[in-house]
Amino acid sequence: MARMNPNAGFMPEAKKLFKDEEVVYIKVSKGSQPICRWLEEWQDIAKKNGLDEGRIKRIHRGWEAALYQPILDKYQETLKEHPRLTSVTFCWMQGETDAQARAQAAYKDALKLLITKLRRDLQRPDMNIVIGRISDYAIDNPESGSVAIRKIQREIVDEDARGAWIDVDDLNDIEVDGKMQNGVHYKRPEGYITLGQRFARQGYALIKGKQPAEDGRP
Repeated sequence: MARMNPNAGFMPEAKKLFKDEEVVYIKVSKGSQPICRWLEEWQDIAKKNGLDEGRIKRIHRGWEAALYQPILDKYQETLKEHPRLTSVTFCWMQGETDAQARAQAAYKDALKLLITKLRRDLQRPDMNIVIGRISDYAIDNPESGSVAIRKIQREIVDEDARGAWIDVDDLNDIEVDGKMQNGVHYKRPEGYITLGQRFARQGYALIKGKQPAEDGRP
């Protein structure tokens, strides 16, 4: 998500979909971060779900959940200019770092709590969620928790009446020395433009009460 420029894909698509309605966005992102950077309760969740102390320490590294408060701060700044927001949609593209660290056992409870806290702290119980499922670059690696994280991300949106998902498995197909490979990142710039467009389209469907694309590729 850190590499995605909302003005190159997301906003043009959103403006086209919503036509005369005003659309604003907040972006808080930092690449290669575990979910604990957004959630101060993560260590307790990890212990509850059976992660050993050594793994918890290696993943957490003593970091604070420094990426959560900026969301609240930027939201309050946005409210000063737009005090009558009719809807809020949370777009989430994260999970590779937790998969690589094999922290999948804690991921579902952590992401569900993050969503719950945002709905509470933004005072938007009607907040929609659009989750980008992590790509398929590591699904054949037995040392990775990629398959489990991908499954969890789908479960969360399937269990939430205000949820939708984005498929990115076609965005990281990159040709290297004449051979196609599934890269960690997406094709630039077209992959990130498509990512933004899909977030906008799924968000639009949720806001307008329509059925989001079931295959994650609206």
